[in-house]
Amino acid sequence: MIKVGVVGYGYWGPNVARNFQLPGLSEVIAIADQSKNSQQRAQEAFPQARVTADAQEILQSPEIDVVAVVTPVWTHYELAKAALENGKHVFVEKPFTSSTEQAEELIELADRKQRIIMVDHTFLFTGAVRKIRELMDAGTLGNLYYYDSQRVNLGLFQHDVNVIWDLAPHDMSIMDYLINHEPEAIVAAGERHVNGHEDMAYITVYFPHRIIAHLNVNWLSPVKVRTTLIGGEKKMLVWNDLEADEKIKVYDRGVVTNSTEGVHKLLVSYRSGDMWSPKIEQTEALKEELSYFHDCITHGKRPINDGVAGWRVVRMIEAACRSLKKRGEAVVLDSTRPRIEIVKAA
Repeated sequence: MIKVGVVGYGYWGPNVARNFQLPGLSEVIAIADQSKNSQQRAQEAFPQARVTADAQEILQSPEIDVVAVVTPVWTHYELAKAALENGKHVFVEKPFTSSTEQAEELIELADRKQRIIMVDHTFLFTGAVRKIRELMDAGTLGNLYYYDSQRVNLGLFQHDVNVIWDLAPHDMSIMDYLINHEPEAIVAAGERHVNGHEDMAYITVYFPHRIIAHLNVNWLSPVKVRTTLIGGEKKMLVWNDLEADEKIKVYDRGVVTNSTEGVHKLLVSYRSGDMWSPKIEQTEALKEELSYFHDCITHGKRPINDGVAGWRVVRMIEAACRSLKKRGEAVVLDSTRPRIEIVKAA
């Protein structure tokens, strides 16, 4: 039985705490939050747990095996570092840290302490993303052309970060999981209208082999949209996360080119075949993620959403924000890696 302490019981903390209650596997025994209201809610939901305003009680407790950090991003580094130094495994809400330097230090610390970091990239554990990965691995889409996502809604405005830090980690983590190439360059454009932080942004990511990705994130949309288009040489896919039933639709549509006398005689024909919607496993992604975390801890496995995966997402966010400040100037991503081995988990 793994004993868990949760630091932060605001918006996402209650969901993390509830899903860490895995019968026979893990149990939440302590929750920390500075808000009196949050403390009261936590005690009502977890009467058996110790509730405190002092996170140090959790970080230093010899009873606790895992610390879940569910707090604003600017606090992640110090809390995760203290947890690792005290020999705890760490689950950290996205984005992992405020900088790649902080992420590298935590990765190296976890390696020295032989502890596991898991970054909360929840969407990787949805039935939809798992199905898309399955289709791509099977070669159903063929060679990848593009990845185009739209994540927009009215709010929720954050007071400490811009819309890229808030919304883009979802799509960047999904993209990182699905596209088996390192990004080469990033271009971003956006603007601030309300509270001094950029509230809308358009991000373009360039990959090898002419693969291109485009992300649209926005706090100022009159409607909520969660749609991703993935185009391949053989087939194309639309994922609408707001659909109740047919979240993924695969289209046998595309173009066919033929040429016998060079590019100036190129003949383009269009293929328009069937559309089908694959069956998707209906599970609670966060519960799947935390069950997987337990399995990784128990068997000493490296998670697909480990600290290195979190570092790759923070690296893209930093590049996008640098491009944003330079009004869309391309930021080339070099091949620098943290000093420990940096490869994707199997």
